[in-house]
Amino acid sequence: MSPSTESRAGVPLSSLDSPLFDGADATKRDLVNYLEAVADRILPGLRDRPLSVIRVRPGQQPFMQKNLPASAPDWIRTTTVWAESSKREVRYALCDDLPTLLWFANQRAVEYHPALVPLGPPRATQLVLDLDPPEGDAFGHVVRAAELVRQALADAGLAGAVKTSGAKGLHVVVPLADGTTIEDGSAATRALAARAERLGPDVATTAFLRDDREGKVFLDPTRVGGATMAAVYSPRIRPGVPVSFPVSWDELDRVSPVDFTIHTAVGLLGDADPWRDALPAPQRLPADLVEEGHAIPVPRVQAMHEGKRRARARRAQ
Repeated sequence: MSPSTESRAGVPLSSLDSPLFDGADATKRDLVNYLEAVADRILPGLRDRPLSVIRVRPGQQPFMQKNLPASAPDWIRTTTVWAESSKREVRYALCDDLPTLLWFANQRAVEYHPALVPLGPPRATQLVLDLDPPEGDAFGHVVRAAELVRQALADAGLAGAVKTSGAKGLHVVVPLADGTTIEDGSAATRALAARAERLGPDVATTAFLRDDREGKVFLDPTRVGGATMAAVYSPRIRPGVPVSFPVSWDELDRVSPVDFTIHTAVGLLGDADPWRDALPAPQRLPADLVEEGHAIPVPRVQAMHEGKRRARARRAQ
């Protein structure tokens, strides 16, 4: 084998010394080394969940891959899911072990986005709020919004863990008790976002349409049902290859998303798994939170109707 070709966990790897992507300041070997080092910590969040990945080939734009190629090894577990938008069945990979993770790394899969709903009967296993800052905004603004979410959770008798998204925002995650329906989980997410907005309307907003956000942090309640989320410890296709990384609530105002990259994360982790340690036990949703959420329109549907209304108004002018 050439120096740029080797095998790990029985998986052939090639072109390891090639640049990962423009601006990465990293090679494909760096990606493989990182994922191998964090495998036992990233795999629990991927296991038994249909996986979408974002790949980047030399000289091409990154692209999301959901359907596992027919050329993939037959030892990779798969599941078939009906895609209503494209009216077809999609064969997703299930990334349950190190060989599968390394195979994806060799395919230049940089980002790992598992489905929020795992295999088995449809159910909500976690409540997720995605905190998305306005363009060019300082991370401190997102931290203030996260504190609002933490307070809204505490007021409801709930607790969550927080991690960087690997981009510019944060994810707040609340594990849910068995038996939580997707509909109730979705409703509770909308209500939680609304309550956090009421606590700090000058900081955070639930406005789905970007033009309505007025420079505030968007509390995105749509990471529900068939949605995906960047897995904890997943790299992201951004300059320096940052990773989604757990942060304690107490240190949130002392870190920056760029602190955590495929070059620094392993050293910061040592032998620990701070995400496993930070996640509270699964919780039951308070009835009043669920009831409030069911009265809040689904943001995408509401935004679609509002967008059509505004378009008609412009045409009428």
